[in-house]
Amino acid sequence: MATECVRIPVEEYTQLKKKAAIADDLLLQLDSSIKDLKAGRIKRV
Repeated sequence: MATECVRIPVEEYTQLKKKAAIADDLLLQLDSSIKDLKAGRIKRV
C-alpha cells in the first residue's frame, strides 16, 4: 500500500488542529450531557 503526502501551509495545519481539539471537547461534553439526562440529573430552569 502506497503512502500519499499532502502539503498544506502551516497556518492551515494549525487551524485544523485547533478545530479538531474543539470538536473532541464538544463530543465529550455532549456524551456527558446525554449521560446526565439519562440519569435524571438535569433540571429545567
